[in-house]
Amino acid sequence: MSGRLVTLEGLDGSGKTTQMELLKADLRARGAAFRSVKFPSYGQPFAAPALMYLSGGFGDRPDDVNAYAASAFFAVDRCASYLKLWRKDYERGALILADRYTTSNMIYQLPKLPRGEWEGCLSWLQDFEYAKLGLPRPALTVFLDMPPEMSQRLLDVRYRRDGGGRDIHERDREYLRLCRESALFAAERLGWRVIPCAAGGELRGEEQIHAEVMKSLLAASDGGGRP
Repeated sequence: MSGRLVTLEGLDGSGKTTQMELLKADLRARGAAFRSVKFPSYGQPFAAPALMYLSGGFGDRPDDVNAYAASAFFAVDRCASYLKLWRKDYERGALILADRYTTSNMIYQLPKLPRGEWEGCLSWLQDFEYAKLGLPRPALTVFLDMPPEMSQRLLDVRYRRDGGGRDIHERDREYLRLCRESALFAAERLGWRVIPCAAGGELRGEEQIHAEVMKSLLAASDGGGRP
């Protein structure tokens, strides 16, 4: 018996952390059992290459590390996390909620390649992580579609409030614009649920977005989800 893996994706500043917390609170209120995981696995040694990359340890720009090498950094983190921390729960049939996953490689690494190679890279990522490494394939992926110009404003607020610095993805506005294009490309190819986070130039309410996230999860639980 295997569990179900639900992944929540979005550009940096899309409100993904808030939506994950709302989702977990809603599931607890419904008496539903689940386990949550987050990537990169901050605080774990196996996340070191991915975190070095994000902090600029291999170069100040995203394309200083090619799409396949950077994907491998993040894949190693996920594989080690799965084997060490949550494989038993998944194999026992648990619902796993993932804040980022293989799906993040699809969003953040495809823009490094010519558009004509995106389809091939999607296939490679799925074969590498799901077939070769043996990671579970998501039953549902929800993409929070926040316009990049709005996500940048939200990131500005976050870092003024919390301090710290932006990673190499967050600093490159043009790169994040391309990441939204690659996310929508992957969503169309792989059947992700895309939830708009803004309408008419204004942010949508957190609870309104959450209602759509929860609706997507319940629909997938009823057999309407796609990988």
